[in-house]
Amino acid sequence: MIQLGEDFKPSLKYKPYLAIATILLIAFIWALCFGWVFIGDIFGLGASIAIAAAVILIACLVFGVVWVVLYYKSVVYHLNETEMTWKRGVWFRKTGIVPYNRITNVDIVQGPVMRIFGISNLKIQTAGYSGTNGSAEISLEGIEEPEPLRALIMDFVRGTAPSPAATGGAPKVTAQTTANADMTALIAEVAAIRKLLEERK
Repeated sequence: MIQLGEDFKPSLKYKPYLAIATILLIAFIWALCFGWVFIGDIFGLGASIAIAAAVILIACLVFGVVWVVLYYKSVVYHLNETEMTWKRGVWFRKTGIVPYNRITNVDIVQGPVMRIFGISNLKIQTAGYSGTNGSAEISLEGIEEPEPLRALIMDFVRGTAPSPAATGGAPKVTAQTTANADMTALIAEVAAIRKLLEERK
């Protein structure tokens, strides 16, 4: 369960999903680069080249599995009352901070393989982001229960307190919610004064 103010990671189901996606990508690239070697071997053009290509494939697959483990360890998300932060990366570390007041939309994306593993990605769009093709500024990957997380983020975007089901505890009173309550009280008071003035006429 995601707790406000604490780091959280993708679901453990994201690891096998990422491993399968990485292995399939490596196998596809390898087939494009070295597939002709095995076709040539059928016609007797050299078994040593085929063995070398197979060794390259095995090395790339081992490298891919190690990368998946390291990448999963590097992914960390964090939500607090004013912003969300993220970091990820094996060789090149990327970090980012997105204030809630810049978020315009949160989409849940789930492909067919993700559906098998029961995970989704949350794509977060922000105002003023110059990404191409409407791409998201931040993507929360491998989320097992995306709806409560999206509701929690959108509660902060709208300036309301988060629901207890999303955070696992009672909602915290923030400066924003206090300001909203003060504004509501002020509007009610002005309405009452107006009603009294109209009655005196």
